[in-house]
Amino acid sequence: MTNKLSDLAKNSRLALDEVERAVVGKGEQLEMILAAILAGGHVLLEDFPGLGKTLIARSFAIALGLDFKRIQFTPDLLPGDITGGYIFNRSENRFDLRQGPVFSNIVLADEINRASPKTQSALLEAMSEGQVTLEGETMPLPQPFLVLATQNPIEYEGTFPLPEAQLDRFMLKLSVGYPDLDEEREILHRRGGRVQDEIILNAVVNTQTLREMRAVTEEVHVDADLEGYIAALVHETRKDRRVAVGASPRGSLAFLKIARAYAAIQGRDYVLPDDIKRFGTAVLTHRIILQPEYWMASKVTDDVIRDAFAKVPVPVVEK
Repeated sequence: MTNKLSDLAKNSRLALDEVERAVVGKGEQLEMILAAILAGGHVLLEDFPGLGKTLIARSFAIALGLDFKRIQFTPDLLPGDITGGYIFNRSENRFDLRQGPVFSNIVLADEINRASPKTQSALLEAMSEGQVTLEGETMPLPQPFLVLATQNPIEYEGTFPLPEAQLDRFMLKLSVGYPDLDEEREILHRRGGRVQDEIILNAVVNTQTLREMRAVTEEVHVDADLEGYIAALVHETRKDRRVAVGASPRGSLAFLKIARAYAAIQGRDYVLPDDIKRFGTAVLTHRIILQPEYWMASKVTDDVIRDAFAKVPVPVVEK
């Protein structure tokens, strides 16, 4: 376990370093996304245009040696444009399967809330079970499989909010954020030195290595008291008077899996309470539905999460 864990931590650092050649100043968010990839979870990025969301997805795909497909969600996008379908082959007088872009390792669902609910739902089975059903035939998707979806928090005209059932299937909801002044200068400096827009990255691991890294995260120890801590935190969100619907058991499992993956990236074979705290907002914010009187109030969801962590005693775990 020790050698496997040290290899995982080393490969994780190599992958993050490679991605950071393209993405400047977002180390914490990149580490969280890598943890989600190792934990087998999907990520929703909600932020303004031009902050590198597509670049992040493509850079991870290259660094980890994975296939990458981008789907631009629009109101006229159909479910078959995502999953594919059977096309009649005149020369052979038969129907041939044309696989859609969902048959890839990393799928970027760009501006996912611009497509109709029917089209959005085409991703539900893929995200939940790693498979697609076409004409009654169930086909597994390539593994690993990750949906990295984006949505714009300021342009809601002509959009369709994601239903709660689909939001719950995202392990994390993150915000990239604007670069600070020094980071933006570094972006300009690197572009000037490249003399081209394209950033050339290299694969530092392959698909088989990534599968092995995922297997190692399953061996990371989670103390029984920490499991109780996770359950109490999630349960606390359901008791808050400001909340109509609290986090689901899928939220508890997200905490468990993401904490294991993050601990492994740090080179530890055990989870600490801080590993859980680090992902509190990212795991819970999209799983909490407020009472109607709080819909227009900003930061209430953050307050609910903060209060839950304040009320639940932190267990003392021996290393």
